[in-house]
Amino acid sequence: MDSRINIFMIKVQKYSFYMESWAAAIPRATTALTGSVQVVIIHHTALPKCTDLRKCQEQLASIQANHMEDRSFDDIGYNFLVADDGTLFEGRGWGVVGAHAKGHNYNSLGIAFMGNYMGNTSSQLKKLIQFGVSKKFVDDNYDLKGHGELTQTECPGTHLYKALSQLKSTS
Repeated sequence: MDSRINIFMIKVQKYSFYMESWAAAIPRATTALTGSVQVVIIHHTALPKCTDLRKCQEQLASIQANHMEDRSFDDIGYNFLVADDGTLFEGRGWGVVGAHAKGHNYNSLGIAFMGNYMGNTSSQLKKLIQFGVSKKFVDDNYDLKGHGELTQTECPGTHLYKALSQLKSTS
């Protein structure tokens, strides 16, 4: 079985965005979420930003290896990841329990910004969440939170917290 995820485009009504492929390892196991998630939790990877598709793919493979080998997760912890240029990458994807916020994984979607967020990729985040709402993966009345609102951490960082407050007011 090929362990690569194919490039695909989701185009539903007014929501249109690309998710790029990366050489993902096959997950050891997956657990399906039951129903729509109530919370979207935003993270950052705190790694150097990736500057091109190849470097992003390498970084994703490294994050997944760290999560699976060092943290004993079944797969990469996040459901989706966003590069600095707005490119979206599928981690665990829709409808799958993540491993990104201990104690909150069974009712949330984890989206990580690659690097320390400095860009303007919030429109891609908004499109991704709107798509999830339209397909009932995310509850209409979801709550948008930074990881640090749920546990003691600086994640997702100062810049992303500022962007989140704007996103919350327009969601």
